[in-house]
Amino acid sequence: MFTSLPLPVVLAIFAACGVVILLLGVRMTALADRIADLTGLGEAVVGAVLLGAATSLSGVVVSVTAALDGRASLAFANGIGGIAAQTVFLAVADMIHRRANLEHAAAEVTNLFQAALLMVLLALPLVAWSAPEVSFWSVHPVSLLMLAGYIAGVVATRRARQTPMWRPVRTKETRPDDPDEEVARSGAARVIGVFVFLMVLMGIAGWLVAQSAVAIVTRVGISETIVGALMTAVVTSLPELVTTLAAVRRGAMQLALGGIIGGNTFDTLFLAASDAAYRDGSIYHAVARTDFLWLTVGMLMTGVLLMGLILRERDGPFRIGTESVLLLAIYGGAVAIQLATG
Repeated sequence: MFTSLPLPVVLAIFAACGVVILLLGVRMTALADRIADLTGLGEAVVGAVLLGAATSLSGVVVSVTAALDGRASLAFANGIGGIAAQTVFLAVADMIHRRANLEHAAAEVTNLFQAALLMVLLALPLVAWSAPEVSFWSVHPVSLLMLAGYIAGVVATRRARQTPMWRPVRTKETRPDDPDEEVARSGAARVIGVFVFLMVLMGIAGWLVAQSAVAIVTRVGISETIVGALMTAVVTSLPELVTTLAAVRRGAMQLALGGIIGGNTFDTLFLAASDAAYRDGSIYHAVARTDFLWLTVGMLMTGVLLMGLILRERDGPFRIGTESVLLLAIYGGAVAIQLATG
């Protein structure tokens, strides 16, 4: 669509869409916090499911559009690269919340469960890639398994919230999820309506990002993996950065952490959606071996985050948690490897 436009114009469209996605993310954070209070679902559940899925919509559009165009590496790298970028955003948020380590302050059983679910969903594409290529109507069975696993995980997450079998030790730095508003379903309907409208706008912005990204790949000659993992993934992940920082500023720690982990869990469905949109067989076998770098990096970063959530360190080196230091180091190393190998 944009391949005939001058490169500066394409880059301007790409940047402008990033700004739009950024501004929408700010507004959606406040709405998600209100929805959590008005419905009584809680910040962690709303952050993991509603906010996580909504802020990931632009990324879904990018991956599906790329897959429809036959660009398997761009579709794959965009989804998985976003998971790594969004996880490192928690280290940035930890720097903002100076009272105590963010993972200590946001102790919540649903975040632990979602992190474990994320690692399971990230492992499934590796299973598909290492197993013989099998597809039905060009869709690999693992894609259906990922969708079923996500739905089952959402149901189990709500159950863990309603009837928890594990509770964190409460300390003076722990920020509990106390509603700011009374439960009122009539008020929630209007807020949810505005939220859905903003989701649609974010989806349109994501489509424009995808079109401009294809034009950049075509005109500049950068590899699809680099564009997907380090450009479109970061731009479409800006809402998660904004919503996380805004939630920390509002004192909604579970919303901040749940939005990232839940968004990452939802982002694994990028691969299932891309596999369905890619018409030349299984997308897991169409991508290059090097494209799986960001998949393993996402698993590694999630494992470090999960250990940090369980350990609940109050203070770490450089006045941020040890897991935050490790997340920054892992992501920085992965970026260096990607740029060095193309």
